[in-house]
Amino acid sequence: MLNNRKIKILIAEDDYLVSMMIKGLLEQIGYTVIGEAVNGEEAVEMTESLKPSIVLMDVRMPGMNGIEATKLIYERCPTPVVMLTAYESSELVEQATEAGAGAYLTKPLNMQEVTRSISIAMARFEDMMTVRRLNKELEARNQQLETALAEVNVLSRLLPICASCKKVRDDDGYWQKVEKYLHERAGIEFSHGFCPDCLTRLYPNVSKKDEDEKEDEL
Repeated sequence: MLNNRKIKILIAEDDYLVSMMIKGLLEQIGYTVIGEAVNGEEAVEMTESLKPSIVLMDVRMPGMNGIEATKLIYERCPTPVVMLTAYESSELVEQATEAGAGAYLTKPLNMQEVTRSISIAMARFEDMMTVRRLNKELEARNQQLETALAEVNVLSRLLPICASCKKVRDDDGYWQKVEKYLHERAGIEFSHGFCPDCLTRLYPNVSKKDEDEKEDEL
């Protein structure tokens, strides 16, 4: 009874009398009811604001139904959910599970089944959160690996270059100037000039003039 008091429950049920019956049963078992929502939208809002330990969610409610509300709760503020329904069907169970519900109860509720379903839903929720965390870690590691492999691929590629004109051959077998190749793949912009060796070879007079000016300065 003492442990049950620590479990705070939000009831989402549009029928007032049914909601009161569920609340009375939960309090009789020893759970703490912290709120009662009458539709899916209110259930999501109250889950975000009240932070219950678990939500007992009716399937059929006006506006947003229980399945839709459970999906939003799982996305916005992950919380264990037990689905409440007047009848059991394999299709409903499948939809509830896909939405994030950990268990379901058929109305009218049975005291033993309530306790069992709440325990199951909370245990499955912990497993779901662990899987969710591991998936995120795996995605991050895969992204890091892809980035590292891309960097290795760039660094290890053999780039054919003409020994005469210095053009390079791309992956499609076309030869093009190295500055065009690097601009298309790395966005590198080039500014053109002459190195000292080429300046002396192509414009000896200009090079000689620069040397004379340097000697005059000394």
